[in-house]
Amino acid sequence: MADFPYAERFTVNRTLPQHGRSHEDILSELKEMATEEDRSWEGGQISGSYYCGDHDHYDFMNKAFSMFSHVNALQRDVCPSATKFEGEIIAMALDMMHAETVTDSTPAGIVTSGGTGSITHAMLAYREQANLISQGRVPNVIKPETAHPAFNKACHMFGIDLRIAPVDITTGTVDPAAVEALMDVNTVAIVGSACNYGYGTVDPITELGELALSRGVGLHVDGCLGGFILPWGQDLGYDIPLFDFRVPGVTSISADTHKYGYGLKGTSTLLVRDKALRNSQYFYLTDWSGGKYCSPGMDGSRSVGLLAATWASMVANGRDGYRQTAAEIFATAEKMKSAIASHPELKLVGKPTFLFSFYSDVFDIYHVNDFMQLRGWRFNGQQYPNSIHMAVTGPQTQPGVAEKFAADLDEAVAYAKSKGDEPAGSAAIYGGVSGGMTDEADDFIKMVMADMMDTQQALPPEA
Repeated sequence: MADFPYAERFTVNRTLPQHGRSHEDILSELKEMATEEDRSWEGGQISGSYYCGDHDHYDFMNKAFSMFSHVNALQRDVCPSATKFEGEIIAMALDMMHAETVTDSTPAGIVTSGGTGSITHAMLAYREQANLISQGRVPNVIKPETAHPAFNKACHMFGIDLRIAPVDITTGTVDPAAVEALMDVNTVAIVGSACNYGYGTVDPITELGELALSRGVGLHVDGCLGGFILPWGQDLGYDIPLFDFRVPGVTSISADTHKYGYGLKGTSTLLVRDKALRNSQYFYLTDWSGGKYCSPGMDGSRSVGLLAATWASMVANGRDGYRQTAAEIFATAEKMKSAIASHPELKLVGKPTFLFSFYSDVFDIYHVNDFMQLRGWRFNGQQYPNSIHMAVTGPQTQPGVAEKFAADLDEAVAYAKSKGDEPAGSAAIYGGVSGGMTDEADDFIKMVMADMMDTQQALPPEA
């Protein structure tokens, strides 16, 4: 079946095999898939996702992971290394976010499973600390429309009323006055992004901090995407506003080690100005027959391998390594933004950083995407208005990639202008832009969606 991945080349496991396969056979199949799929991003034409792109670094982290992959982080008495790795990851991240400027409380943090994990833990902490539900009141949080859907997910799970502040497309950032207009006595926190996923713009965190202080609420800065690269951009002199603990009203920050921290997928940090906020979302069950149960987060068992690999990445890069990589990424982003600015038909959203989004008032921007896909590019798509973005990562910094982007964009704009009112073939989907929406592609998307609900539905029909 062409619409089910690898069905024509490898066995489809409809049930658990009666007899196990050899390690060699399994590893050979995995290697074939991995090698082919790596080729899709190695040339530097895929937005985001592969933040490092250095196979030597991946091999290094895989070795670190393998030494501890089988170890459970719950069992600190057996594996004290977990405490070393996790404690130092948090300490290094706090250092990067200028926690030394906090003098009236004790900064702290936790390591989570990813950006969504950090955001959901933060929302739980604000809910628990405010303790409004026990009073029959519903806590609320205000986020800019551009803030990540993980806030929507967290508020849905925890019974928090989420209120959405509008964002101006010309700036790509939220107006603090719009946030304040949505606040009331049940507001427990407000949100700002540094930077937001869609546009790569940084919300006015200093002004939001002043608002949070004046109203006595928390301010969570979502730095899941930008947290491990924007600090180095500031060091390099780029015009990036303050967003970390140097802003007095900032009470928590999420920053993903598995993005521009160049760790393996599956780790992030939630950093707090005051450890009392972190402690408020701890879970305790002291009268269970299995023993006293205490958990600092929602996860139970965790592999120490991910902690070891993340720690290894951070200490291997150091400040100099992160700064050098950031310099290459920011320089590449500037070249690509200049290419966009050279076309009067295209508009950048706001003042973007290493990630930029662009749209057009002249033609359907997805015609540009259709053409660029033919040249091997894969962008991420937005809507309201239709736009596409590029998150610049390590693979884009290779020689010639920015120049190829500019040359292909020239042709893409000409192509889009020639299409008139003809509908484009692609559309906005989080994490990418669907392309060439043929019946077969549409069927595959439906199949993927079905897979989320029922794995069996995603299997190709039997012959």
